[in-house]
Amino acid sequence: MEHGTGAGPGPDDEIGDGTRAVRAGLPEPVKYEPTMPGPVFAAHFHLPGEPTGPYTYGRDTNPTWTHLERAIGELEAPGRAVETVVFASGMAAISAVLFSQLRTGDAVVLPDDGYQALPLVREQLTAYGIEVRTAPTARDAQLDVLAGARLLWIETPSNPGLDVCDIRRLARAAHEQGALVAVDNTLATPLGQRPLELGADFSVASDTKGMTGHGDILLGHVTCEDPELAAGVRGWRKIAGAIPGPMEAWLAHRSLATLHLRVDRQCANALLLARALSGRALSGRADVSGLRYPGLPDDPSHAVASTQMRRYGCVVSFVLPDRDHAERFLDGLRLVDDATSFGGVRSTAERRGRWGGDAVPEGFVRFSVGAEDPEDLIADVLRALDEAAP
Repeated sequence: MEHGTGAGPGPDDEIGDGTRAVRAGLPEPVKYEPTMPGPVFAAHFHLPGEPTGPYTYGRDTNPTWTHLERAIGELEAPGRAVETVVFASGMAAISAVLFSQLRTGDAVVLPDDGYQALPLVREQLTAYGIEVRTAPTARDAQLDVLAGARLLWIETPSNPGLDVCDIRRLARAAHEQGALVAVDNTLATPLGQRPLELGADFSVASDTKGMTGHGDILLGHVTCEDPELAAGVRGWRKIAGAIPGPMEAWLAHRSLATLHLRVDRQCANALLLARALSGRALSGRADVSGLRYPGLPDDPSHAVASTQMRRYGCVVSFVLPDRDHAERFLDGLRLVDDATSFGGVRSTAERRGRWGGDAVPEGFVRFSVGAEDPEDLIADVLRALDEAAP
């Protein structure tokens, strides 16, 4: 089996997410050896004769990466032969797809409401002579600027606005025009959404977020079925040197064993919190507006999300009246950290406008729901909202 290749079709194709997560990427058992081998710390390997073996030099390959890449591949596309390439961060993974596939004169379509660092990527792509077009995620608006593009980049649900586009529809239209399709699946994780099964060529994620889930690892990955596309991504990793450390890779693999437990609890909590905030608005309290969560039946994204998402994610967003109001709310939270990430077992929230890169109101709050007891979390949020009122 090649590095990063997921298991092929077999009798366990229909096993549940929990069973798959706890066993993903594990090697065949060997008597007296650990179930999951420890991290391999090696810059080089014994290499007599011709360099034909799987492990030659630490920037190219590492056995610890191999186990993690196989595990992620099994989660991304169960029963299908895919290849995964892991990176030192989510941005390294994003950059690897874009810069390995695009050339001067090509056109790429990006979302204009996606991750905050995408405008920085746009500047670099433009400097290399690549035409960058943008459109919103909602209502599949990227279709309007797709003609002649080499690559369509989708982020759904979008971060931080939580708009959703129809991956199947966009992928079909892009492929009809000869374009490749990459989906940033960071917010959903493979347990929430499987882009390759929906027609994408690349599934990309920052595993710093929900995949590892503890806020202590920087990591990213790219998974695809086409070996040639995977080779291009892997070649970019080798050139750029954006490789994960073996300890980070090992910790990430260990963390995948609880992915289903974390995601199920976080998504359930997120829905309960969204309902509580919706109820607050319906009761006549005017402090919360613009509530978004794809799992709410009345959310603008719910209908499309329900056709392609298996879980709706752990992020809820809403708007408070102004900057000061939002900061009073965040300061008043006792069980929630003010931090700029999402997907962790500990709830975090932040006023996104403080970064200046998102087109959101000053009082916009992105709330990442953790695994706390929901009664405690909701009580903390509602109390902080009451205390934040002028």
